[in-house]
Amino acid sequence: MRLVGETNIPELKLLKRGKVRDIYIVDDKNLLIVATDRISAFDYVLHNLIPYKGYVLTGISVYWFKKIPFKNHFLTDEPPDFLSEESKNLILKRSMVVKKTDVLPVECIVRGHLAGSALREYKKTGTAYGIKLPEGLKDYAKLPEPLFTPTTKEETGHDRPINFEELINIVGRETAEFLKETSLKLFNFGYEELFKKGIILSDTKFEFGIDEDGNPIVIDEIFTPDSSRYVDLEMWKQGRVYDMDKEFVREYLMNSGWDRESPPPPLPNEIVDTSAKRYLEIYERVTGKSTNFN
Repeated sequence: MRLVGETNIPELKLLKRGKVRDIYIVDDKNLLIVATDRISAFDYVLHNLIPYKGYVLTGISVYWFKKIPFKNHFLTDEPPDFLSEESKNLILKRSMVVKKTDVLPVECIVRGHLAGSALREYKKTGTAYGIKLPEGLKDYAKLPEPLFTPTTKEETGHDRPINFEELINIVGRETAEFLKETSLKLFNFGYEELFKKGIILSDTKFEFGIDEDGNPIVIDEIFTPDSSRYVDLEMWKQGRVYDMDKEFVREYLMNSGWDRESPPPPLPNEIVDTSAKRYLEIYERVTGKSTNFN
């Protein structure tokens, strides 16, 4: 099993290296997105690579892009034919060819359960992203209805929470209403599908781009353990939380004494190994496929 921290595909022009993905230009209309084994937390890319992570992120995204009843950018998970065998082997099972879009500079977050930053705010103020919630909610409690809590999408630094009026100012009223409505429908679709598999979709993030016809479509990744919080349903019913996403890594860093201003410390081997196991577990439970990535 080969760990991939960075890709170099000589046949293609590199468009961008994100925190986790390397993006290449295939032609005038299409891009190649390669998921590496990098892991990020709190807007930092960590020192460690997580085994199998790129395979898991791509496999889960492909599963959902084929399944959701909404227009999206996915075309194929087969590497372009004109690549060399070396390049194909590097990106096989960790890449997607997608439609090129004009990416909207916002992230559409939907929260169905009280967790993460929403939980931390609620404990202080009784609100989540400024929205008043009922008193007495416990950790990971199901919210009365899913909350739409968009943020900016910053190239550097931290994304900033925005309200719906600010979203309108950024993308226009018609697009803002589409993003909210579609994000909530997508969340409910994913929530119901995952609930059948014994998984709670606590919250998730969607991204959108404008296609060549001028319509907003779903892009980037969808319902992955990097963009979502997954919780085991049976343990949640017992009042316990078992995360199957990168919350495990976030919690380690928050409890490590790291100040979140300087570069983060390396992860211990046991945290890396446990993270890899959880990524593989959620892949199998979501897709129903074995994790035979070798």
